[in-house]
Amino acid sequence: MTNEYAKAELASILDQVQEQFRTIARIQGVRAELTGTASVLKGRVRMTVDANGTVVETKFGPSIEDLSYAEIAKAVTDAAQRAAADLAERQSELMRPLDEQRARLPKLSDLIEGMPDLALPNAPKPGPVTAGDGERPGFENVEIVSDTPTRKATDTVW
Repeated sequence: MTNEYAKAELASILDQVQEQFRTIARIQGVRAELTGTASVLKGRVRMTVDANGTVVETKFGPSIEDLSYAEIAKAVTDAAQRAAADLAERQSELMRPLDEQRARLPKLSDLIEGMPDLALPNAPKPGPVTAGDGERPGFENVEIVSDTPTRKATDTVW
């Protein structure tokens, strides 16, 4: 009787593992199509990143020419970071069913007495890059240029 119980338990676990593989395959397909998008300055700058966090589209809205180069650069950086954060949130939502399935599986130590548990590490959460002291990293070989452009984005030299 005990042997039948063990066989049934093992069959149940194998079914759960196979379900996880199906979930992983589905997630991989959906993840490849994910994008993250963000707009800043009331839609003047809009960025879209693909599933790998690579910028795939940048759009400038009305009155972008009223901004300085420094303002445009800051807005592009901000929009790209927000788009990456949007992507990370979508990816996290996508992984939620797999995390729930993993939580339901028994641990190895539950199945075999004295066996250590083996666990896959969770991926680190993306966050802002810092220099270790909470500040953004600095660079020593930077040339300081004036924030006041001599040309505008709409000049004919472009």
